[in-house]
Amino acid sequence: MFDLTQQITDWINGLLIDGIISNFTGMFDSLNSRVVDIASQVGTPPDAWNANVFSLVRTLSETVVLPIAGMILTAILCYELIHMVIERNNMNDFDTFIIFKWIFKTFVAVYILTHTFDIVMAVFGLAQHVINQSAGVIGGSLNIDLALSDLENQLNAMETGELIGLYIESAILRLAIQAISLCVFIIIFGRMIEIYLVVSIAPIPLSTMVNREWGSIGNGYLKSLFALAFQGFLIMVCVAIYAALLGAIPSAGNIHVAVWSLAGYTLLLCFTLFKTGSLAKSIFAAN
Repeated sequence: MFDLTQQITDWINGLLIDGIISNFTGMFDSLNSRVVDIASQVGTPPDAWNANVFSLVRTLSETVVLPIAGMILTAILCYELIHMVIERNNMNDFDTFIIFKWIFKTFVAVYILTHTFDIVMAVFGLAQHVINQSAGVIGGSLNIDLALSDLENQLNAMETGELIGLYIESAILRLAIQAISLCVFIIIFGRMIEIYLVVSIAPIPLSTMVNREWGSIGNGYLKSLFALAFQGFLIMVCVAIYAALLGAIPSAGNIHVAVWSLAGYTLLLCFTLFKTGSLAKSIFAAN
C-alpha cells in the first residue's frame, strides 16, 4: 500500500515537474520577438513605417487641412500688419522698415507652411538617428531568457504541495509575459497611430509660428512632435533595463524568489512602458 501511494505521489510530482519546466521553457519567446523588433519599429519614420497610411494622411493634410491653415495664416498676417501700422501712432511715426519686416515674416510663414512635411520628417529623422545609435549600444541585452540548468534538481527536492504552488505561479507568470508582449505591441502601434494623427493636422499649428500671440500653438505642437519622436528612445531604454534586471534573477537560490521577481519586473515594465508617453511630454514641456 505504501509503495502504491509513493508511486502515485512520484507520478503526480513528475507531472508537476514537467509542467513547471514546460511553463518556464520558451516563456520569453513571444516577448523576445517583440523586443527584438522594437528598435526597427520605433526607429522607423512615419513615411516608412506604413507607406499607404502615410500617403493617405499626407493627402488629407494637403487637400483638407492645408487650405484651412492658409486662411488662418492670411488672417494672422493681416492682423500682424494692422497691428504694426497702428503701433506706430496711426502711421504718424511710420517707418518703411516695418513693411520689409512684415514681408520677411510673411516669407518665413509661407515657407514653413509649404514645407510642413519636410519639417515633420526632419524631427523624426533626428529621433531615428538617436534610436539607431542607441540600438547598437543596448541591442545585445535585449534577448531575455531564464536559466533552467539546475531547475530540475531543485524541483526534485520539493514536496507535492510546494510543486503545486510553483506550477500555479509559473502558469500565472507565463500569462503575464504574454500580456506584456501584447502591451508592447499596443504601445508601439498605438504610438504610430498617434503620430499619424498629429502629423495629419500639422499645417494648422505651424501656420501660427510667426505671430507673437499665436505662436505658442505652433511651439507647443513642435514640442509634442519631439516628445512623440523621442518616446521610442525611452521605450528602448525601458526594455533594456528590464532585460538587465532579469539577468540577475536566475542566480537566486530560491525558485519562488525568482518567479515573484520575474512577475514584479514584468509588471514594472508594463507600467513604465505606458508612462513613456507622459514622461516624454514632460521632458519636452509639451502639454
